[in-house]
Amino acid sequence: MPRIALLLLLVGLIPFKSQAADRPPNIVILFVDDMGFGDLSCYGAKGYTTPNLDRMAAEGMKFTDFYVGQAVCSASRAALLTGCYPVRVSILGALSPESKTGISDHEILLPQILKKRGYATALYGKWHLGDSPQFLPTRHGFDEYFGLPYSNDMLGRPDRPNYPRLPLVENEKVLQRNPDQSQLVTWYTEHAVSFISKHKDAPFFLEVAHNMPHVPLHVSSRFAGKTQRGLYGDVLEEIDWSVGQVLNAIKSNGLEDNTLVIFTSDNGPWLLYGDHAGSAGPLREGKATSFDGGVRECCIMRWPGKVPAGQVCHEMAWSMDILPTVAKLAGTQAPADRIIDGKDIWPLISGAQGAKTPHDAYYVYWGRELQAIRSGNWKLHLPHDYVHPDPRGKGGKPGKYVTLKIGSSLYDLSTDIGEEHDVAAQHPDVVKRLEDIAAKARADLGDSRLKMAGANVRDCAHLANPTGFRGQAMIPDSQRPDGLVHAGED
Repeated sequence: MPRIALLLLLVGLIPFKSQAADRPPNIVILFVDDMGFGDLSCYGAKGYTTPNLDRMAAEGMKFTDFYVGQAVCSASRAALLTGCYPVRVSILGALSPESKTGISDHEILLPQILKKRGYATALYGKWHLGDSPQFLPTRHGFDEYFGLPYSNDMLGRPDRPNYPRLPLVENEKVLQRNPDQSQLVTWYTEHAVSFISKHKDAPFFLEVAHNMPHVPLHVSSRFAGKTQRGLYGDVLEEIDWSVGQVLNAIKSNGLEDNTLVIFTSDNGPWLLYGDHAGSAGPLREGKATSFDGGVRECCIMRWPGKVPAGQVCHEMAWSMDILPTVAKLAGTQAPADRIIDGKDIWPLISGAQGAKTPHDAYYVYWGRELQAIRSGNWKLHLPHDYVHPDPRGKGGKPGKYVTLKIGSSLYDLSTDIGEEHDVAAQHPDVVKRLEDIAAKARADLGDSRLKMAGANVRDCAHLANPTGFRGQAMIPDSQRPDGLVHAGED
């Protein structure tokens, strides 16, 4: 800094910016649970409003063709943090409490990459990559953790008598059992705002992973009964409030010009729960399927001055792309000693003229079964079974699934976003090309339907005697953070 500028700064005649010009950007990921493609106002939602997320879209980039790793909790979170297909790192499904499997110590997660660049790191919310000590966020690159280690419905109840009481965890210790879930969004938000203020003078990586709108739905009294959509709409408006609080904290700390904020969801809506589930909008089906309603998500990215305002990207991108993109922005790179499936999509995010997706194809797996291939505007479904809610549930109670079958079917997503009209017979050349891509996917990652093992699959970690949090005593009252009540501990 020139001497005269330093002098003026010291006497208070010019404002101080908390970030240096050459400092790598702060990264904030807002990751919700089971939200559908049609669940934000800027994506067509009705019956409630999401003004903060709409503002994010107006001030940044909205993606229309953004895919997640798989249409289920743990698999999708593994994809986000490793930059890999879930099947490649062998994290599948939704891991149960005291799971014998979890994220491997050999995987290098996004926060671990960023810590080497001097980032402070924190995760507030849902983890779901294993709950035994070696699997926890604090063992995989996060300096701080506060939240539920798995889904908010994974608690002891008559149909799950072997599940422990739901733990609210700080770092590696239990704060509460069966906490008041109506306060989760508030608590996560308060932690996020505090973290931003605390670390404003150095680069940070923050993930806020809301348990909502996964069932059972809970909302604070400030938002209860506020929307025409009922409890689900109330929950979305509270999540939108949380987004606003995070954006305000970034602005008030002078960090807007150096902070990339990303909002998306782990998978589509859990349609089995009817009025307590979200909407996939024009997309077909939802969570637990390989139709776009399960794996195609809302995604908004905002960074004033770097991401053009009010833009819409129709190119295909994935949640796995976030790791290599962010690594490059931070002045480093994704691990070079292993296969990383994500690609740097900064040209898309920054609105570079003529930018195109770096991906030839997206492989849609359910578990280890290859079920579909998307390439360009084409999507080929391979023969597979899938679940469909009939009837849907109501009032927080699930409906019933029926199992349906789909044969080899081709859809042109540019004219048929709902995957309704099979045009395979009219385009045998496209079918053949996508079948050839499927063969490459099977050689690489395998296909359980055909009993094929992939050549480049890495194992997850395995424990003979997982511990989880069942036997751990809660943190003493004197050591609890202010504001955390003793809810549900009887």
